[in-house]
Amino acid sequence: MFSEDNLLPISALQHLAFCERQWALIHLEGQWMENRLTVEGKILHERADTDETEVRGDFRIARGLRLRSLRLGLSGRADIVEFHQIEDSDNENMPEESVGSLAQSDSLIAANIMLSNAAGRWHPIPIEYKHGRVKNEPIDEVQLCAQAFCLEEMLSARINVGYIFYGKTRRRHAVMFDDKLRTHTESLIHKLHMMNDARVTPVARYEKKCDNCSLYDACLPKTIGQARSVKHYLDQTWRSVISG
Repeated sequence: MFSEDNLLPISALQHLAFCERQWALIHLEGQWMENRLTVEGKILHERADTDETEVRGDFRIARGLRLRSLRLGLSGRADIVEFHQIEDSDNENMPEESVGSLAQSDSLIAANIMLSNAAGRWHPIPIEYKHGRVKNEPIDEVQLCAQAFCLEEMLSARINVGYIFYGKTRRRHAVMFDDKLRTHTESLIHKLHMMNDARVTPVARYEKKCDNCSLYDACLPKTIGQARSVKHYLDQTWRSVISG
């Protein structure tokens, strides 16, 4: 268990999943630069950060909900958590001991909880807003899964699905919190804490994705990475001369 003083931001997971050096520049060195993509993302998040709660028939929308997990050492805010009311018929075949249990099967309906200011039972669905489109790697998914971990700990309930709304496509992308994603996310959280404790910024290494990074000018992946490659070449050459 972590203390309140040792909680790391959930958003750091997305940075770490994208690039370890980007994560270190932001979260260890405190560097940040804006570009078109970061500004578009900020605009997309503006309404989600208003701390508003909205009621629409049989579901409620909580914006900017504060999240925390002492087990995983994380804290942050969810863009949106939708609470959908569960019909009585949805629960008639569910054992009472399974309701709200972290051990319940994925085949059962997600978290069956009560709200202090509303009748009936509800299940939460975390929703994250991103300005781009679905990526090839589960970079955004791990951030959403970490939010689900926090909600599960806070509500003592199992959450099986969430959504990422992408600004480019204007569509929701469903994310299933299956064993594979959960294991990957927990592994990344563990790595996050280890790297945060080590306080070491990884060396630069250029990849195609660097071109769209807002920290390109601070990172200088081509310049610094090339310099390291030249040094490595000279070191290898010098060793061969000595050994020869």
